[in-house]
Order: sequence, then C-alpha cells, then structure tokens
Amino acid sequence: MTRTLLAYGDSNTYGTPPISERGGHDRFGPGIRWPSVALKYLGAGWDLVEEGLPGRTTRFADPVMGAHMDGQPGLRIALQSHGPIDVLSLMLGTNDLKSRFCPTPTRIAAGIAGLLDIALGEDLQARHGGFQVLLICPAPVLETGPFAAEFLGARAISSQLAPVYRALAEARRIGFFDAGSVVTSCAEDGIHLDAPAHQALGRAIGAEILSL
Repeated sequence: MTRTLLAYGDSNTYGTPPISERGGHDRFGPGIRWPSVALKYLGAGWDLVEEGLPGRTTRFADPVMGAHMDGQPGLRIALQSHGPIDVLSLMLGTNDLKSRFCPTPTRIAAGIAGLLDIALGEDLQARHGGFQVLLICPAPVLETGPFAAEFLGARAISSQLAPVYRALAEARRIGFFDAGSVVTSCAEDGIHLDAPAHQALGRAIGAEILSL
C-alpha cells in the first residue's frame, strides 16, 4: 500500500533558490527540491504532497505579504485537502524571524505549538487514520544579502531554536530533526538553501522518516 508524505513549510520547502535581487519567482525543479529528494530516498511505495509557500509563518498574518502567510489555517486546509497521509513534515519558523514580528525563541515556539495542536488534534488525526509528524528546525539565517534589513538580529535568535523545537517534539512525542546539523543557509541571501543543500537535507529527512 502506498504511503504519503505531506511536506508543509515555506520557501525552503517550496524550493526557492538563493536570491541576489528581490522580485523573482524562481523555483528549483523536481529532483532538486528537498521533498522530492526525500521521496526518492524513501523508495517505492511512497507518494508526496508538496505544500511549501514562500513567506509562510508559524502564526502571523504578514502585513507586507498578506494574511494568508499565517501557517495555521493553511495547515488545516492542507490536511483537509489531501489524504490520507501517513507522515507530515513541518519546517517553519524562518519567516517568524523578521524583525516586524518581534521574534524570540519563545514566540516562535508558541507558533510551532499551535501548528502541532492542529496536526495532532483528534479530528485531523481521525480524518487520516492517524499520521506521524516530523518537526524540522530550519537552518539558522545569516543576515546577509537583499533580506538582511528584514532579518536584523535573526542570526542570534535562529541559532537558539533547535533546542526549543526538540523540547516541543519530545513533549508531543513526535519526530525531530535539526536541518542546521546537515546544511547551512546560502551566503548569497542568508535564508535559502542552494541545490547541494537541498540534496543533503532531502536524504537526511528521508532517513529520519524511515526511522519514525
């Protein structure tokens, strides 16, 4: 029987390449984006649903990019639009680091907790016949390139997120993976992953999913 992975996240799940100038809408192709790399690692018998949206936050309606950047209603929509799924990978938090959201590790963790409340709730678990969750902490940002002003102070805050995410995962009894343990954000824009990083991350996440 085919199993399904739903990859939910932001631009690094969508596959946005590093950006030197703002305004583009480029995307890495299938086979480069980490979710499709993970699918290949998982092998036969797996299917993939990609739900990456550039700019998505854990819980904030972005005054610049739009209210639909709030990841919580988006997650509920995704889980009601697809299925049944067997594994949900959840990698968000990078966009919460924008200075307009007054980021702290605790505030970002609260957004993640809200997403987990949705995913692990009885209604959606029952809808899919039960599914596992892999919480992924994004790699720290570097505060460089065209987005540096928006992410002022984010490097220090993002470097503190992995232990907080891990604690949440342990408390909820779900899987956890620290993306920063295998990849770094590209120095070109300090936020996005380059093609080799997508490959490395996809293989690592595929291995984590098989160990759930």
